[in-house]
Amino acid sequence: MRAVAVEPGKANSIHLRDVPTPSLGAKTPQRDVLVQVLEVGVDGTDREINMAEYGMSPTGDDYLIIGHESFGRIVDVGKDVTEFAAGDYVAAMVRRPGSSIYDAIGRQDLTTDREYYERGINLRHGFLAEFYVDMADYLVKLPSALRHVGVLTEPMSVAEKAIDQAFEVQRRLRVWRPKRAAVLGSGTLGLLATLILRLRGAEVVTMGLTEKPYLNADLLEQIGARYVSTRTQSLREAAKEYGPFDLILEGTGYSPLVFEAMESLGTNGILVMVSVTGGDRKVEIPADRINQGFVLGNKAAVGSVNASREDFERAVQDLAHAELSYPGWLARLITHRVSGLDNYHELIARLEQPNGAIKIVCEVAD
Repeated sequence: MRAVAVEPGKANSIHLRDVPTPSLGAKTPQRDVLVQVLEVGVDGTDREINMAEYGMSPTGDDYLIIGHESFGRIVDVGKDVTEFAAGDYVAAMVRRPGSSIYDAIGRQDLTTDREYYERGINLRHGFLAEFYVDMADYLVKLPSALRHVGVLTEPMSVAEKAIDQAFEVQRRLRVWRPKRAAVLGSGTLGLLATLILRLRGAEVVTMGLTEKPYLNADLLEQIGARYVSTRTQSLREAAKEYGPFDLILEGTGYSPLVFEAMESLGTNGILVMVSVTGGDRKVEIPADRINQGFVLGNKAAVGSVNASREDFERAVQDLAHAELSYPGWLARLITHRVSGLDNYHELIARLEQPNGAIKIVCEVAD
């Protein structure tokens, strides 16, 4: 079969290649599921892997099939698989278990292992291929009504985990009902995080760099959120005008905003950080003021990466909820569709020069 792959460690090595077609029974025949890939979303992670910033091949291979945002249709199942059947639509989880105690209980998204396994990212092949095989344990079923937006399940799961982590930490307060939230970053993750918070009844201010007119701002306002450009108003100013914020989710990739967010939290507030920043940027911060504010204000900060099965299941539920509450809104997030694996160069070109793109999707099959 055909797949889109890179040679890890070699920049701009993305290519189309023939690879063995997977079949049931290679590792866990009774629990294996064969899936035909329908759509795969791509994002900055795929661009960075192609630039050789990170990513490793599975043992025994010198290439890595990329693509971690999957949506497909089941072709066949192993004899012990009862929760799925041929024709079901599914999305696949990204991370696979390692050796830590968290991996053993199905929370590999919280692994303490230094080495981790992520399909399409590190040490496991991804989904930009015609077919894949995976254990039923790592698949989540979607209703046919979500066929047109099912590819958003994985990025939705990342936002779900971040927000769920906030609620888990805030159980310390016994009673916590966040009324005002700020989402920093107005890309796909920021839009989906805002959607989740709106579905939970919070007033949300979402901040991004681009000034209006801006499609993302229009989309945010359609679901009752407020959009603020950081070119016209800082986070500190927004907190004074629209806060205090009970929850701030930082997903810009610009680490100095983390410390500004710490200053902008309200009493008993929580900051959730999802940006992965691999640089060596240094900034001067008002350390005493931030420390005092956290201590006297009973504030908290937590990092969040990847997602668990529960997060994927919540993602499916909230995608369905959003379709009922804001019909047609999710489909507008998929701004660019690229037809076929042969056009992988267009996928990368779109990522390198987004030109207003929100979610870019490869249509692998009908």
